[in-house]
Amino acid sequence: MRPPRFEGPVRFVALGDSLTEGVGDPVGDGAWRGWAALLADGLAEEPVGFTNLAVSGSQTRDVLERQMSAALELKPHLVSVVIGVNDTLRCTFDIQAVAARLDEVYAACTEQGAVLLTACLPDPGAMLGLPGALANPLARRQRAVNTVVHALSERYDALHLHACEGDWITDRALWSADRLHPGERGHRQLALRFHALLAEHGLATGPAPSPEPEFPAPTRAASLRWLATAGTGWVARRCTDLLPQLLTLAADELRHRASGTSARLDLRASAAVSAALAALSVADQPEAA
Repeated sequence: MRPPRFEGPVRFVALGDSLTEGVGDPVGDGAWRGWAALLADGLAEEPVGFTNLAVSGSQTRDVLERQMSAALELKPHLVSVVIGVNDTLRCTFDIQAVAARLDEVYAACTEQGAVLLTACLPDPGAMLGLPGALANPLARRQRAVNTVVHALSERYDALHLHACEGDWITDRALWSADRLHPGERGHRQLALRFHALLAEHGLATGPAPSPEPEFPAPTRAASLRWLATAGTGWVARRCTDLLPQLLTLAADELRHRASGTSARLDLRASAAVSAALAALSVADQPEAA
């Protein structure tokens, strides 16, 4: 049974990548705010101790090896772990390794008594509008990550936000020019939905974040300037090592489509996820005497 509310001043630590860092929700001077900061303001009537450890470009390895220890030192009541998209954009993608890292992070946070917030996310290929042969391999990877996040969220009694589909994905007014990060409206929607989850369990007692933006939306010209400069660099840094492999995956996709065997690719991905989760279950079993 979850406690009705946190004891003492609430301490909230956010872990993750650019989504949690706040990219897409600028507040001036090159700073980002984002959904986690918006959520923190509504967790309690009194001031909340909020620390955002998320770093743009982070993968599950970075959360495990860099962010987690810093988070645990803060002894948080609430920890959000929203991560995984950058793993899918790397040629080193390995769902078993992703599952093992997330399992270790979730376990460490909950063993210390923190309430865990998680989310599954849309696949980047669909958000970018890539052709099917390029988008489908990325979609399989993101579905694999989401399946693992679902399973582990249930294992660790996390408050999980199903954010991989729905109206907020298709409403372009909620997204920034790069089509991978929410704009201010989108970050506010994430904050509102997390707040509702917490309030349902008596863990958010402050006012819900407003859905209405505080700042004017960037003009189309300003958005295009950002995309042509910083945005293009952002995408390039994350896709350089993936592109050769993605072209190979696309060729494999087209070959299976031509032979009518595309279902094999889905079955192969599902089998990899099942093996990853089974490996965690085996690891959790006590050694025989």
